[in-house]
Amino acid sequence: MTKKQKGFTLIELLIVVAIILIIAAIAIPNLLRARMAANEASAVGSLRTINTSQAMYFSTYQVGYAPSFVALGPVAAGGTPACGAAGLLDAILGTASPTQKSGYSFKYGPGTVKAALPTGSTCTAGWADGYTVNATPLSIGTTGQRTFCTDSSGVIYYDPAGAAITATAPACAPTAAQPPLQ
Repeated sequence: MTKKQKGFTLIELLIVVAIILIIAAIAIPNLLRARMAANEASAVGSLRTINTSQAMYFSTYQVGYAPSFVALGPVAAGGTPACGAAGLLDAILGTASPTQKSGYSFKYGPGTVKAALPTGSTCTAGWADGYTVNATPLSIGTTGQRTFCTDSSGVIYYDPAGAAITATAPACAPTAAQPPLQ
């Protein structure tokens, strides 16, 4: 090669590629951890929304806690909120259980005691004794690490290892290794 020729040598290109690979090896795990943390935060936010929606449904319609996610779900176009579609959850969460959102699967667990319906009510009876909702990562270690459970008490429990938290209707039954979220 003469001094007038311009360009990179093979060694220079290999060095640049090696540097790019080293930077990628450092950045990708951090990106994956950030994505898992965002998915977990979204799951906790969704559980809080579900708890708030259940409390509003209970006090508004006075037929107990909602019988399903669908009853808390969106109102049909041009419709008005009612006990069958209260408009309290978005179109993703307000579908049949289990439903998936942000790398988590949400499963609704109904109570065991049906609520008494007020005279003349056209609603389906909800649950007088509560409900449970489990949020489980679709892929532990990829979409999320922790599993969550909440019930009508409004407390959100988690398992740091991603093990399922037993939900004995109508409450979560966490172990000592599954503390409430702070």
